[in-house]
Amino acid sequence: MSAPAPATKPEANEYAHHYEKYVSLVPDGDVVETLARQLEDTLALLGGVTEDRAGFRYEAGKWSVREVVGHIIDAERIFAYRALAIARGERQPLPGMDQDEYMAGAHFDARTLADLLDEFAHVRRANVLMFRALDAEAWARRGTASDNEVTVRALAHIIAGHEAHHVGILRERYLSVKG
Repeated sequence: MSAPAPATKPEANEYAHHYEKYVSLVPDGDVVETLARQLEDTLALLGGVTEDRAGFRYEAGKWSVREVVGHIIDAERIFAYRALAIARGERQPLPGMDQDEYMAGAHFDARTLADLLDEFAHVRRANVLMFRALDAEAWARRGTASDNEVTVRALAHIIAGHEAHHVGILRERYLSVKG
């Protein structure tokens, strides 16, 4: 039987210190509801971005809007896989992710923003359903990912905070400037 998502943020000992920048961006309350609300907000924000604008880079060498969205998708899949594996009792350490290597093989700019947003919506909805089905024991379970101990609760917050971080950058550096 599933339990409601924890209403409190994870403790500092539930994740690696470098994830604090993401966890700190997540509001107090039900993290699964935050994930569901973020989806609607992000789709509304990016749904009106033209394909020309989706290729915008605010600086040479920076990712395009499409690449940022693709990165959010890739990272969410990896964090959610870690959460699923740990929730199910996986004892083996889970590997890290080099975002630059992933980006080099992704070719997100060959796709439309609409296609990427559709993929993001499917990934996020699937993860919301996965997290809603967890019981209290699964939420508290600990495992190792990227050479650090982490809880399922922390991973849900990292997903939400990672998206919030990148959506903030999209608002500030991509969508508020002429390009």
